[in-house]
Amino acid sequence: MTMSEQEMLETAMSYAPVLMFDRNEPFYPDLVGVSILECSGPSPSFSREIHFPVEAVQYVIEFSIWWDYEIGHLYEMEHVWIYVSHDGEVVDCEASFHGKVIRGLLKDRVNVVERHVCLYSQPGKHAFSPLPVVFELLPNLYSAAGVNAGCDGLLVNEMFRGYFETNEQIDASVRSFLQTKAFIPSMEFEEYLLEPSVFMPWAQLFAIIPERIEARLRELGIGR
Repeated sequence: MTMSEQEMLETAMSYAPVLMFDRNEPFYPDLVGVSILECSGPSPSFSREIHFPVEAVQYVIEFSIWWDYEIGHLYEMEHVWIYVSHDGEVVDCEASFHGKVIRGLLKDRVNVVERHVCLYSQPGKHAFSPLPVVFELLPNLYSAAGVNAGCDGLLVNEMFRGYFETNEQIDASVRSFLQTKAFIPSMEFEEYLLEPSVFMPWAQLFAIIPERIEARLRELGIGR
């Protein structure tokens, strides 16, 4: 099965996760990169191998969800993987959680409504979980959104080395801005639906990320 770009995006939107955000959340997703894997192999945008039995799974949809800001640093990308069977049912879901991967599908599929998996986003930090109580087990749940806001400045991870860089001035400016966004998580969550306009192929998203970083830096008065 080979999909056109439009078919890929329409398929992704028909399975897009429903995200739940803290009602005090300052940052919502800006863009979503889409990849569809029809056989096991490396993730296009996350450091992992994705394995699935082709007799049970027709394809896996990878959602690379992009924020220009999270509470600890400039830009964030989290992931959701939806496993789709040959009859179009969601048979599994995985999500990113602080660089790791957790299961996103609850027992008896109680967090799936019409193909859409419901996932909660950690306040400010945006890691995903099918159960919000998981966030309450994190020792920095409140400090990350409060006193430690902006602590990482402009994070430059392995994927983006060579595309942009940081220095003390940039980190200080990002930190100063994000400290104005510090908040206390309410742990009361509201539904957020991803708009069709935010979806694009992953390669397209990857190509424009450096431009978005430079635009945010210019807004902070430190870009070119």
